[in-house]
Amino acid sequence: MIRTRSGRRTAARTLLASALLAAAVAVPASAAAPSGTDRVAPAADETATQESRLVDHFYGAYTDAVAAEDGGRLATALRSFYLTPALRARLADWEAANHADGVLLAQDVPADYRVTPGHSGAGHTWSTVRLTWGSAEAPSYTYLTVRSDLATGKISAIRDGE
Repeated sequence: MIRTRSGRRTAARTLLASALLAAAVAVPASAAAPSGTDRVAPAADETATQESRLVDHFYGAYTDAVAAEDGGRLATALRSFYLTPALRARLADWEAANHADGVLLAQDVPADYRVTPGHSGAGHTWSTVRLTWGSAEAPSYTYLTVRSDLATGKISAIRDGE
């Protein structure tokens, strides 16, 4: 006599096997994680990361625009899109007094840049922008602290970081 398994019993065994397999995979993965890893509050870090991405996009496009021979209109358009009107007004005053680019706080265009997310609070988030000057063999750096408004995503302040 040939026995056949009932559909219910087969489904239960399949479900049990799937659960055990998932547990077997999850346990070694969590056991393999280094014990010194920090648990991160995703909401705050995610907000800072999102806003720093906007800062990164702005500085990438802006440095390309000001480095280009015919990038003046693009640089102005980028400022209009990414910067608050109040910051644009402050930068115009600073630039008139210092004869330099207020976004870069410099007269030249950096060779490279890097944006690092900072902390968030009171409706703002801060990023650090490291500008690289000189050659790859002998680089020098300046740092900017850039504040973004969480409500608008626009950059609302740029100041010397160090």
